Amino acid sequence: MPFISGVIIAYNEEKYIARCIRSMQGVVDEIVVVDSLSSDKTPEICRSLGAKLIQQPFLGYIEQKNFALKEATYDYVLSLDADEALSESLAASIKEVRQKWLYDSYRFNRMNRFCGKWMRYTNYYPDRKLRLFDRRKGRWGGVNPHDRVVMEKGATTGFLTGDLLHWMCDSLQEHMDTINRYSGIAAMEAFKNGVRCPVWKVWYKPLWRFFQYYVVKRGFLDGYMGLVVSRHAAFMCFQKYARLRCLLLESRRKTEDGRRKVEGGR
Repeated sequence: MPFISGVIIAYNEEKYIARCIRSMQGVVDEIVVVDSLSSDKTPEICRSLGAKLIQQPFLGYIEQKNFALKEATYDYVLSLDADEALSESLAASIKEVRQKWLYDSYRFNRMNRFCGKWMRYTNYYPDRKLRLFDRRKGRWGGVNPHDRVVMEKGATTGFLTGDLLHWMCDSLQEHMDTINRYSGIAAMEAFKNGVRCPVWKVWYKPLWRFFQYYVVKRGFLDGYMGLVVSRHAAFMCFQKYARLRCLLLESRRKTEDGRRKVEGGR
């Protein structure tokens, strides 16, 4: 039976962190919390629940999670965000698979709670995540802020029953704040990676995102909140590409100004 380290990254998560840690107790052999210098009671709560607390200034979502992997004692890792928790059925599935470990990693469904409602449609469910894995064969990758576990070529992946529960936000304003923060990070990462952004992307991509969430993924079956989630997803997409285009235009303007100065100085 493999030993498992539970790892969490956190910053000012006093509202959620206790629930996250308690859901992992009895499932993993240690709990490691990497805290980005919280100013609330997050550190005290972690220590009171027996978690190993490590203070580390925020490095970026992907970088912070990979740092947390290195701090784990054991090679098999269960990685959660502070606003997530194992459901009883998922906890039972992990306990069961420990008795007969067959794969290098495991996926499971994540259910998202949006403004007090558990979403069962749109892209918010089943929202499958790979969070239980052998760190010798996988690490965090993707593009900030949308991190994901990337397993090496040839690694095997199984599926566990039960849901990972995620408390996304308690209010629309909270979610709008997240959209503004995440879209800015995503635009900057795309800019650094040389992603192009013709005008058509600014209008076409958000329209497709709304159609995908509301029609293809049947968001309309989630009622009013399905409409809100679909609209917010489209708006975040718009914000990302609009900001990216502004960055590209500003970079182009600076390049042209620099060229003019050089030509004018000849």
